[in-house]
Amino acid sequence: MKKYLVIGNPIEHSLSPLLHNYWIKKKNFQADYEKQKINNNQLKNLIDKIKSKEINGINVTVPFKKDIIPFLEKLSPEAESTQSVNTIYLDSNIVVGHNTDIRGFELAIKDTKYDVKGKSVFILGAGGVVPSIIYALNNMKASSITITNRTQSKAENLKNLFKNLKIINWGKLPDFDMIINATSIGLSNKDKINFDFSKLNKNKFFYDVIYNPKETNFLKTAKNLGNDTENGKKMFIYQAAEAFKIWHGIKPDINQEVDELLDR
Repeated sequence: MKKYLVIGNPIEHSLSPLLHNYWIKKKNFQADYEKQKINNNQLKNLIDKIKSKEINGINVTVPFKKDIIPFLEKLSPEAESTQSVNTIYLDSNIVVGHNTDIRGFELAIKDTKYDVKGKSVFILGAGGVVPSIIYALNNMKASSITITNRTQSKAENLKNLFKNLKIINWGKLPDFDMIINATSIGLSNKDKINFDFSKLNKNKFFYDVIYNPKETNFLKTAKNLGNDTENGKKMFIYQAAEAFKIWHGIKPDINQEVDELLDR
């Protein structure tokens, strides 16, 4: 039986096992996918298990997408450009780190029919998935990308990877067409992002990478003010499907049944 994992800290909220095990069962593969809460000192041991084929693939979530890199033997061009890894596999006995978040985000936005080309985008947060989102937004020809983070130095570090970034202080609100919450604020129903969106024009596009809960306070507030909203469920599904294809050599079905599975 092949073994796959998603690692992170926290990890309780992850629906990756639900989705991957659903696809595994549909394809009749002899495999199992679990979630595992870990600390930094366990990263090397996990990569050793990939090398010895005790584990056949790993998904990586917050806060290890960058921390895992020193333990890998090769990075895909996408992972190299973003310094962010979310999918690990063995290729000709070489442990490879790849980034499927980029493709996941691009496909999710394409699904919404929102055209990023020429739009100004404002990102809240500078953590694990943000380099992938910036990379994708550049691919999609956004006109400008502004970023803010509670710890400003983390946002400044991203300028080493993306020279076109504008950085502003946390709490300031620039004009934008699209805003993305890429922080963990919203994982709890009590969480509120302390920005006053009430003075903005309507019909902005508010996107939250969080998919569980499916409507954060950030999205509820935006919707009540007359804006378009979308959560991170489709991005989650598409990045997972890309990882599944790498590991199993076959693309899984993405349909209404998958949508409903994650909404239960």
